[in-house]
Amino acid sequence: MTAERDGRRSAVALRYDESKNDKAPRVVAKGYGLVAEMIIKRAREEGLFVHESPEMVSLLMQVDLDSHIPPLLYQAVAELLAWLYRLEAGTRDEDAPAAFKRSSA
Repeated sequence: MTAERDGRRSAVALRYDESKNDKAPRVVAKGYGLVAEMIIKRAREEGLFVHESPEMVSLLMQVDLDSHIPPLLYQAVAELLAWLYRLEAGTRDEDAPAAFKRSSA
């Protein structure tokens, strides 16, 4: 996920692996400026979805690296993940809530 803050780009990467019995998604990378750009570049190179949500990024930047997201964010992240699963399955982008539409950034 990406956002702009004080003219600097910020990014947070989440990972959720049911096969490893993750109880919740983990913050696996986060940063501002050049670090954020590298996170975004790497995600795109791997064919991963990059979503822009300044509010979510702001909250996730407060989570320590390799820590699970807090229960307060479960619902919002679950909705995003459910939409991503539908997107990967071929559901049209128009069916998504406005907050989850694919970003061109």
